[in-house]
Amino acid sequence: MRLILRRLGFYAVTVWVAITLNFLLPRLVPGDPAQAFMARFQGRSIDPEMLRALEIQFGVSHAPLWQQYFQYINDLLHGNFGISTSYFPTPVATIIIQRMPWTLTLGIATIIISFLLGTLIGIINAWRRGTLVDTLISPLMMMISGIPYFWLALICLYVFAFTFHWFPLNGGYDEDILPAWNFDFFLSALFHAILPALTIIISSIAGWMLTMRNTMITTLSEDYVLMAQAKGLSSWRVMLTYAARNAILPSVTSFALALGFITGGQLFTETVFSYPGIGFAFIQSIGSKDYALMQGLFLIITLAVITANFFADMLYTVLDPRVRQERN
Repeated sequence: MRLILRRLGFYAVTVWVAITLNFLLPRLVPGDPAQAFMARFQGRSIDPEMLRALEIQFGVSHAPLWQQYFQYINDLLHGNFGISTSYFPTPVATIIIQRMPWTLTLGIATIIISFLLGTLIGIINAWRRGTLVDTLISPLMMMISGIPYFWLALICLYVFAFTFHWFPLNGGYDEDILPAWNFDFFLSALFHAILPALTIIISSIAGWMLTMRNTMITTLSEDYVLMAQAKGLSSWRVMLTYAARNAILPSVTSFALALGFITGGQLFTETVFSYPGIGFAFIQSIGSKDYALMQGLFLIITLAVITANFFADMLYTVLDPRVRQERN
């Protein structure tokens, strides 16, 4: 219990630092959201009353910095992330709620598939190391792991969408279908997600496979594995119950961390495919200087990563008694 409380205290401080940095960074940038919004109307005279109304709308305050900080904390506690300038007058919280399901659905599905496939291939490769299967698959996976995933996304988009027209070029669903909970919209969203998902799976499966293979090769030389083989246990039982069960610990931790990076780890893939997720919205907010949206998305991404780190830390402590003993 003391260990959990100690880790909670550490991550609480980390969250406070992240929120503070998220508050300070936009205020160190010249200008403010109201001026950035009015800059779109170049050549027109700016009414001071209109500018003042926009400042109130966007939460621009001329109060001392410490008062702004406490007002910012109060707004966060009430779920108020401000008003987006690029989607004016839509609140940032509404945009996040609309975009988050796209990113979570695509990210969770691809991470689970790539983790299961990569781990399974890594187990089989390590068990059959030195054979023809290992000789062919390991170099291939090393080559795939060195390919930048956004470059792979561009290649897949050009070949399968632009050249062969097998998949749509962009978007998350057909424009002639209204977003709703019906079968047509589900099929359209699934069809648009196939190519981005395939890109992410191909680019990430090599990492899971190589990590599992290298860890399991080390585990196979442990005494308890040799003892299990000496007892005459079946190869599948030794491979899965004794070797893979212990070798998978680093991969489980990485899997928990990967879940936290879902919200920010698909930036380039969503941008290449114009997929309506958090990553694409974040790139758009940078291009349009939408400080409120940028600030809200950055905070969501940061909190997701911190939360994933906490659960990965706790999970590793539960799974590995040696870590628990050392920390006690």
